[in-house]
Amino acid sequence: MPVEPFQALACPLDGEPLSHTGAAWRCPVGHNFDTARQGYIHLLPVQNKRSLHPGDSKEMVAARQRFLNGGFYQPVADAVNRLVLAEMPDTHRLTCLDAGCGEGYYLRQLAAAAAEQPALELLGVDISKWAVLAAAKQDKHPAWVVGTNARLPVLSSSVDRVLCVFGFPVYAEFTRVLKPGGQLLQVDAGPAHLRELREIIYPTLKPEKSAVRDDPVGFRVLGSAMERFALTLDSQEQIADLLAMTPHLYRATAEGLERAVALQSLTVTVDVRLTRYQCTLPNPSPDEKESA
Repeated sequence: MPVEPFQALACPLDGEPLSHTGAAWRCPVGHNFDTARQGYIHLLPVQNKRSLHPGDSKEMVAARQRFLNGGFYQPVADAVNRLVLAEMPDTHRLTCLDAGCGEGYYLRQLAAAAAEQPALELLGVDISKWAVLAAAKQDKHPAWVVGTNARLPVLSSSVDRVLCVFGFPVYAEFTRVLKPGGQLLQVDAGPAHLRELREIIYPTLKPEKSAVRDDPVGFRVLGSAMERFALTLDSQEQIADLLAMTPHLYRATAEGLERAVALQSLTVTVDVRLTRYQCTLPNPSPDEKESA
């Protein structure tokens, strides 16, 4: 099963198509972007950054890479793969964007699961340079891009599937880049996710949010599923990596972090909700884009 890099990239400055010759990507206006020697493309203009190094730090990326490559979240990846590959397009070629790809674990798992399927065109986008660098070092086949979900450097109506795994969805951008009838798979933490760890690092837990929510504008729900399983970590290093790859590392109290660091083993509940949406908004015509 061939895996190919996604090609329908857009200039982050003017939205025009990017074409490439060798390692250079250029739009018709002349904006030029080079492919880094590690194989990724930096399409995040400085004016769209809120800090010098936005997104996950080098240390957080390394922790996530160790943890995920250890297979601890394999059941989550398997559930993602089943839903993404459930309905193949008539073209028998699936284009998939992982919006907030991190170090690329879920796209690599998708490629492995689709071994008997037709060709995949894969694109991973993340605002963290360190995450995209780690992804490119591990797999050269997908296209890896430093960019933002708020303004995806992707041409309109060019993607069959969008993944947003524990990420920050920007539904207006997802509807823009999806083909008519394209699908979004959103993976979110469920109410019991890592509850045992949270009970250690926080004085009290906040009330759980209601699972009932309105459909995002431009989407209708095709279905949802829960994936829940117990996970046992048997070393301080594994516990530290799990904590480092979550926002809890920065939200927990100092006392809570001390208690977590002292643990020798921990069994936690992994609880995730997978929701599959179909895009219902028509993609804008060229005239509508011009007047917008």
